[in-house]
Amino acid sequence: MAKFLAELLGCTLPDKGTPPLFELHLIHEIHYTSKPSYHSRSSTSCFLKYAIERSVGDNMPQTPPFTGQLGTGGYNKNLYQTKEEGYGGLYYQDNNLVSGSLEALIHHLVPTVDYYPDRTYIFTFLLSSRLFIHPYELMSKVCHLCVEQQRLSDPQADKMRIRKITPKILQLLTEWTETFPYDFRDERMMRSLKELTHRLASGDEVYRKAVGQMSQGLIRRLTVLSQYEEALVKINATAAERLAALKTKPQAAIQRDLLSICNDPFTVAQQLTHIELERLSYIGPEEFVQAFVQKDPLDNDKSCFSDHKKASNLEAYVEWFNRLSYLVATEICMPVKKKHRARVIEFFIDVARECFNIGNFNSLMAIISGMNMSPVSRLKKTWGKVKTAKFDILEHQMDPSSNFYNYRTALRGATQRSITANSSREKIVIPFFSLLIKDIYFLNEGCANRLQSGHVNFEKFWELAKQVSEFMTWKKVECPFEKDRKILQYLLTAPVFSEDALYLASYESEGPENNMEKDRWKSLRGLSLLGWD
Repeated sequence: MAKFLAELLGCTLPDKGTPPLFELHLIHEIHYTSKPSYHSRSSTSCFLKYAIERSVGDNMPQTPPFTGQLGTGGYNKNLYQTKEEGYGGLYYQDNNLVSGSLEALIHHLVPTVDYYPDRTYIFTFLLSSRLFIHPYELMSKVCHLCVEQQRLSDPQADKMRIRKITPKILQLLTEWTETFPYDFRDERMMRSLKELTHRLASGDEVYRKAVGQMSQGLIRRLTVLSQYEEALVKINATAAERLAALKTKPQAAIQRDLLSICNDPFTVAQQLTHIELERLSYIGPEEFVQAFVQKDPLDNDKSCFSDHKKASNLEAYVEWFNRLSYLVATEICMPVKKKHRARVIEFFIDVARECFNIGNFNSLMAIISGMNMSPVSRLKKTWGKVKTAKFDILEHQMDPSSNFYNYRTALRGATQRSITANSSREKIVIPFFSLLIKDIYFLNEGCANRLQSGHVNFEKFWELAKQVSEFMTWKKVECPFEKDRKILQYLLTAPVFSEDALYLASYESEGPENNMEKDRWKSLRGLSLLGWD
């Protein structure tokens, strides 16, 4: 994971002649020109006034209330209303919750007869609390508070009181299972959930039915996730098999290319969008936090989530970006004839332009990255045959200068189009994912998780939740284009050249121009086996 983050956080759009994506750069080279700089971790607070919009709740993931049970009179729609009269330790500034002890924040999460936490708070706390406490530990505390405070274990408890609180507790659990279902892959989470729902459902058919529906929905989501992971394993196995075949019989296996399968750039861009949206849809919001979990200075135990892989779907998505970059470079370097290589370059320029029009910025950047790899960019005679005006425009849109100002402007435009969309196609927003992760990383690193008082810096987590919730909106869009399984199969499993193999193919196409290239060419030709990826 440490290596993965080190590589990922160094990504910028490479200049011509650099490997794709993972060029390492010093952190101080990154400038956030459109946002104020953050205080260091030792600062008492970082007041993110520019980010805490009063309408922040409008964009947060939300679950419909428990049907027919959660009346408006019992639902607290005031984001900043507190239960300090019942449990202290929450602090506000200008009516905004800015900090609190972990225990106070946990109490603030738990409903009472006359209180239900705002859904924005629920999402923000469930997202960020894992920096301080394991989800299963949080669930255990929530269950304990529900049982003890609301006297759910007392057979003499007021039945009317229980009827009022039960739908609210079920609503909280439904929010949790629908927005963060991956938390419940932990058996300890499921055990606590079953114990609490058993208490809630006993003796009332309405609540038993609601618990059953919630449980079925959770099982369905976890089953779909397992099927997706199994599908990825099969895809990777197929790609490995095709790679092995290419090593043993390169001339027989190398004849097929993407253009022989589909020469329509619009269709290829649409199939890339299918892959992007599918892989985005399986990334849980918690993965953005778990990818950067570090040891809590107030925790004497090991850091959260050190015992299992924390962000596997996020990592798989970044690996797809790298695969696409290398696939583009492979397709360009593979043809023997110069005019064929030029044709492939122009084809991918058209694919990239259509990706931009669709709002698929991740595939766009992967294609540009592949065409900027050294083995491709050094093919001067080939590039001399290419009309590069369209490519120059695309590179300008994804220019990393001024913290990707041009891209961020285009992303805002795509986001606005999505909000006012009249068709499913207009709803598509697929961000340049590595930059999104970098933004979240710098937010996490730039602000302290705790203040000097030891309180949780909740002001930071409002902003974190805002960024992640925007992603949650994007990932829910269904791809409107028809699937072409033949093209999808090729994009996902076609063998790709390693960097050495790309250089060798490049030198074979256009000979070395200087002594360094000549030495490298001789070294590569001397290899007994071709260095495929």
